[in-house]
Amino acid sequence: MNFPFYIAKRYLFSKKSHNIINIISGISVLGVTVGTMALIVVLSVFNGFEDLVKSLYNTFDPDILITVKEGKTFDADKFPEDKIRSIPGVISYTEVVEENALLKYKSEQHIVALKGVSDDFLNNNPLDSMLVDGNFILKGENLDFTVMGYLVAYSLGIKINDFNNPLQVFVPKRTKKRLTTIDQSFNSGYLIPSAVFSVQQEVDSKYVIVPIDFARKLLDYSSEVTGIEIRLEQDADLDNIQGQIEKIIGNNYLVKNRFQQQELLYKIMKSEKWAIFFILTFILIIAAFNVVGSLSMLILDKRKDIAVIFSMGATGKRIKRIFLNEGLLITLIGSVSGLILGYLLCQIQMKFGLIKLGSEANAFIVPYYPVKVETLDILAVFGIVSLIGLVAAWYPVKQISSRYLQQRISDFLKSQ
Repeated sequence: MNFPFYIAKRYLFSKKSHNIINIISGISVLGVTVGTMALIVVLSVFNGFEDLVKSLYNTFDPDILITVKEGKTFDADKFPEDKIRSIPGVISYTEVVEENALLKYKSEQHIVALKGVSDDFLNNNPLDSMLVDGNFILKGENLDFTVMGYLVAYSLGIKINDFNNPLQVFVPKRTKKRLTTIDQSFNSGYLIPSAVFSVQQEVDSKYVIVPIDFARKLLDYSSEVTGIEIRLEQDADLDNIQGQIEKIIGNNYLVKNRFQQQELLYKIMKSEKWAIFFILTFILIIAAFNVVGSLSMLILDKRKDIAVIFSMGATGKRIKRIFLNEGLLITLIGSVSGLILGYLLCQIQMKFGLIKLGSEANAFIVPYYPVKVETLDILAVFGIVSLIGLVAAWYPVKQISSRYLQQRISDFLKSQ
């Protein structure tokens, strides 16, 4: 067995001449354990919320969104639809016209984002699974239907399939310059609410989905669109397909994947996660002072042992390694224990959902804190804890110089 490691292990688990050293060593292990466990749990909760937010946005956002770089609209008839549909992995091609509009239902009014979509929107769209009331219908016999966000419906007091009180839509006219009356200022139309969806607050309070023909009629468009939404097979190579589309349509368009569509949101979430990581790391650094104190007191307690080992031929380097290994053992035991406990806590939370999201848990999308343990987080936490432990152990050990060892031998001989 490695000599410095063997001695370090004996020193760690054996009873010291001063009981306080055992207590400080135990506190050191406990501090590292709790700090490591907290890092794993907090990072896993952030991963869980990140996955939850992604799943909610992915329900509404397409895999790929095509918009024009300059201006607002482009002609869908002149767009290479057939080439894009022929790309392997593409399962849905939806033309979209989006514009702000005013809704009026009975005596209530609400400003929304009117989103006109082509028939392909209903194909393989996960929004079907987010309906809270009604059926996903946009066209009927001589009638236009709408599917709207939950908060829009709540603000207007919408009743599904209320044929006696259709929803009225107003959009400012684009082609008139002299506007003197409301009829001259706005185009209007009527819709029947067929369903209500709930994705997340920003979407629920904003979007109303309508047939694209209805939106074009209100906006005095013919074949114009504001965007093209592409949905892909689940296992499709997103980056490859995005690159193919960019080559087909040229440089006048923007082709964005889901991350790029919500780039700011995802960057903020990543920044928050790693900000918390570094804050908890500072707490671990404070806990590491216990390791420094424990080793410093151990070095003082084992002065005679140091003198004996040095006089028997052990080099100063080997003696330093004894106490360095001692510090690393404290860190290793604490970090591994913390990782195991943190992982077990996350697994229990995932399986049983013990910690709820406040007293009104049913008001949230999920009733309990979502968690997701990632291997990269475990490696990052273990690496940072090991580094902190190494530095904490090195600081007191570096005080063991040749002069110190000679002095310990001298003191030992005088005591004999």
